[in-house]
Amino acid sequence: MLFEGVAFAQTVANAASTAPSAAPSNQVFLTTIVPLALLFGIFYFLLIRPQTQKAKEHTKMLGELKRNDEVVTTGGMIGRIHELGDKVVTLEIAPNVRVRVERPQIASLSAYGKTATKKEKEKGD
Repeated sequence: MLFEGVAFAQTVANAASTAPSAAPSNQVFLTTIVPLALLFGIFYFLLIRPQTQKAKEHTKMLGELKRNDEVVTTGGMIGRIHELGDKVVTLEIAPNVRVRVERPQIASLSAYGKTATKKEKEKGD
């Protein structure tokens, strides 16, 4: 009595598998390919595209670094650029205290040491 439903389902499945397949090929296309394409489109616009744009902006920012820019590293250290190399940047984090950091580890330009201009103050209000 417990397995009657399973046995019935098996007999119905066996009967269906012996019947000729009448599903048209475009129905298979609509039920398998289209949802996968939609899923990939969603992933592209929500995950892949924003990440590549952010990586381009970061690479551009790293290329535009110059001496005396104040930056924040990925570790959270804030310092002023003392020397620039191709792969290594020397940051001055305190008077006469210099730290060498790999260039890609610079997260962004710092806004901590800068005072807001008149336009920025009006924009914030």
